[in-house]
Amino acid sequence: MKRFYLVLLAIVLSSLGQGLWAQNENAGEESETIAVAVASEEGGESFGSLRNEIREKFSEVFQDDLGENSLGRLLFSFGIILLTYIARKIVGYLFENWLHRIAEKTSWKFDDKMIPAMRGPVGWMVFVIGMFIALTVLNLSPEWNKTVILGFKAASMVVVFWGILRAVDVFSETMMEVAEDREMGVHGFIPLIQKAVRTFLFVIAVILVVQNLGYSVSSLLAGLGIGGLAVALAAQETLGNFFGSVSLVADRPFKVGDWIQVGNKVDGDVEEIGMRSTKVRTWSKSLMSIPNKVLANEMIENWSKMPKRRVKQYIGVTYSTPADSMHDLVEDIKQLLREDEGVQQDFILVNFTDFGDSSLQILVYYFTSTTAWLAHMDIRQRVNIKIMKAVEGRGASMAFPTRSLQFEGDIAERIADGLSEGRQKGEG
Repeated sequence: MKRFYLVLLAIVLSSLGQGLWAQNENAGEESETIAVAVASEEGGESFGSLRNEIREKFSEVFQDDLGENSLGRLLFSFGIILLTYIARKIVGYLFENWLHRIAEKTSWKFDDKMIPAMRGPVGWMVFVIGMFIALTVLNLSPEWNKTVILGFKAASMVVVFWGILRAVDVFSETMMEVAEDREMGVHGFIPLIQKAVRTFLFVIAVILVVQNLGYSVSSLLAGLGIGGLAVALAAQETLGNFFGSVSLVADRPFKVGDWIQVGNKVDGDVEEIGMRSTKVRTWSKSLMSIPNKVLANEMIENWSKMPKRRVKQYIGVTYSTPADSMHDLVEDIKQLLREDEGVQQDFILVNFTDFGDSSLQILVYYFTSTTAWLAHMDIRQRVNIKIMKAVEGRGASMAFPTRSLQFEGDIAERIADGLSEGRQKGEG
């Protein structure tokens, strides 16, 4: 709010400065004369000269001398300012109490936020209009009338665009809540769109205010065009990131909260999608900022889009397992998968597939009903324990890598003798 006051004050002062600049060229000489009169110590003669200078100065501002009528207009203008202050207080009371209470009775959340947001802009618009009326009743000179009109237009535009920006913020916040409640994928891009709209409106507001203050917008835009070309050449990376963010908004490969993987370096949850970069919280809990230009040109794997999570593993049992036991074990594993509530039942695959180097290979292939990592790991653990019990129940055992070595000749005899001596010492 303080920033807005400063901006409004700067605009009004610039407008008043234009009016002062439009005065006749003798203003400088007159100010010097007044300063000399104030600094003079010549008594009554100097005081009379100062009085005449002040009267002449007021006669430049007002179309007639500072007499009875001018004093009446001043009092009337002051009364309008007091009424403006009272009207602004009334507007604030209506927004805070009456309209706010009406909005609370509706089921729509938008008006609950819009009414408090509009209280400030509407109150300041009442103030600007009141000040304009208070100044116009003073019967100012044509130069000052022009200055007042320019200041009124500039201040009105600032207040109007301030209200529009607040409306954009309220609308974006409401849409964000609706998108999150309905689990819409677009909610992660709403802050990005909000920033782009605010920037566009700010540029439009500056152009209109400058134009209404009497400056040439075409020459300003031409200068900005030449300077913009130099800036564009020096800011290619920034522009690339901006257009990368535009492509992300259009394509929507992910949203805030999704688990994504970009290449072999980035793997984590999306926390924020900005105009320049996207922030991802990695599994090591570090925050990585990725330029949108990189994301727009990389292959993105969105793990959160998985409807279910796959499990593919091989179970090896020893070669001593009989064929009938192997067949029964495969059927047991199929049955325990069908009975587990965490396993998707639309596709289950269990088959004795290969004769491995040191084990008989059984392929176990299924999907869990949840994609959440912790819940998925709990299901896998539960299923694996059931498989171990099934293997034990069929009298089989899990295989592990083994290797048989065959020795011939003297080496074999020496090894055999060494083993026999070791046994004898152990028995002795």
